[in-house]
Amino acid sequence: MERGEDEEVTFEFMEAIRVYKSGRIERLLGNDIVPASIESPSGVSSKDITISPDVSARLFLPNIIEPAKKVAVLVYFHGGGFFFETPFSPLYHNYVSSLASAANVVAVSIHYRRAPEHPLPAAYDDCWAAFQWVVSHADGGGSEPWLANHGDFKRIVIAGDSAGGNITHQMALRAGEEGALKTGTKLEGAMIVNPYFWGSEGPPNVEPEMSAKMDKFWKFVCPGTTGIDDPRSNPLATGSPALTGLGCGRVLVCLAEKDFLREWGLFYYQGLASSGYEGTVEILEMKGEEHVFHLFKPECENAKELMKRMVDFINQGN
Repeated sequence: MERGEDEEVTFEFMEAIRVYKSGRIERLLGNDIVPASIESPSGVSSKDITISPDVSARLFLPNIIEPAKKVAVLVYFHGGGFFFETPFSPLYHNYVSSLASAANVVAVSIHYRRAPEHPLPAAYDDCWAAFQWVVSHADGGGSEPWLANHGDFKRIVIAGDSAGGNITHQMALRAGEEGALKTGTKLEGAMIVNPYFWGSEGPPNVEPEMSAKMDKFWKFVCPGTTGIDDPRSNPLATGSPALTGLGCGRVLVCLAEKDFLREWGLFYYQGLASSGYEGTVEILEMKGEEHVFHLFKPECENAKELMKRMVDFINQGN
């Protein structure tokens, strides 16, 4: 290998990742790790578990006042463009821990394989395998006591932001397939926050320059794609699975006014609301905020409002 090949950049996206001609991959964000802790000052214990050789997760358990009481189960899919971030980073550890505490739920934050080493659909397959592992604990089964002892598997909620919002949609679709959910379990809701969706068949007021960037991004994370209107990128494209097939009873779509993905999130909400989907569809838009602002500014008023809405959604009907 010539030295220049290890210096020549062949792909770079939003100052988050660089791929060199030599094949070397440099992730510029999301590399820091916060250790799990059984005795956290926050009152939320956490631990890491291995689900399969390809999939792991960080579990969060709040101080449950009534140990015999079952609580809702939250399965969280982190963002990061399908190629960076983990459940173990400060951003996601702190946010999911705070959400588990505020909602009083057992939370499972999934670490899936990432592009480009493992292009899509690897992340989708890993997250579905993790979801199936979670529901295997219904009726006291499974190997993880935090889930078996404390989880109410008739009150499962899935959630994710950015790329994780896209994954959340895909998991809800898979859950809607006949026989997908274990008897005695129920996927109550899905929270889709600042989601990644994109395509040529979509909202008209999207900048062409950004469309070109997103087309390049999608081919990077999903090289086997049919194009930017692949149903996994654009769930409203011609030929995409019907949104009526979502396997949950409620959906909350959360947008940020200044998010570059805002128009597509709104387009998804409008499409779902008019699709004939029999569940309830809610939308929340935070004015003046940018993409995944709540991870970077968790103490701002809008982030607190978003957290409250998510907590209310999780515990609706409880």
